[in-house]
Amino acid sequence: MQPIEAMKLVQLTPPQIKDNGAFTGNTYIDTSGWNKLRIAFIVGTLDIAVGSTSAATAPYVEECDTTGGAYTAVTDGALSAVIGAGDDGKNYAIDIDLKKTHKRYMQVNAPTAGDGTNGANMCIIALLSRPANSPISAAEQGFTEIISA
Repeated sequence: MQPIEAMKLVQLTPPQIKDNGAFTGNTYIDTSGWNKLRIAFIVGTLDIAVGSTSAATAPYVEECDTTGGAYTAVTDGALSAVIGAGDDGKNYAIDIDLKKTHKRYMQVNAPTAGDGTNGANMCIIALLSRPANSPISAAEQGFTEIISA
C-alpha cells in the first residue's frame, strides 16, 4: 500500500452534466516522475451512455510525447464497455503501469455523452502514485490546501 501523501490528484474533466456532446474542459496529465496512474470516472446520475468520441465507444486513455501533439490509444487502456444509462452512482477506473514504455502525457479520449433527456453527470480524475521522489507539499500532491485533523 502507498501512503496517501505519496500520491498526486489531478482533475482531468471537471464535474458537469452533459447531454449530446463532448464534456468540456477535458485535459491531460503529465506523468513524469511517477510509476502508476489511475484514471477514475466518477459518475452521478445519467440517462444516457458515455464513451470516447461517441457514446458507442468505450472510454479509453491516450498518450503523447508532447502536450499538443497527436495522441494515440494506450494498449489495453480502455473500459470494457461504455458507461451505460443505468450506471448511476458507479465509479470506474483504468490503471496504467508507467514503468512500461509509455509516453509522458495522458488523457481520456474525448469523453462524450449521448443524446438523452437530462444527460450524464460525471467528472474524471487522475491519481498518480509510486513517485520517484515522494511529494511533500500540498501543491506537489495536486491540492491548493491540505488540512490534517
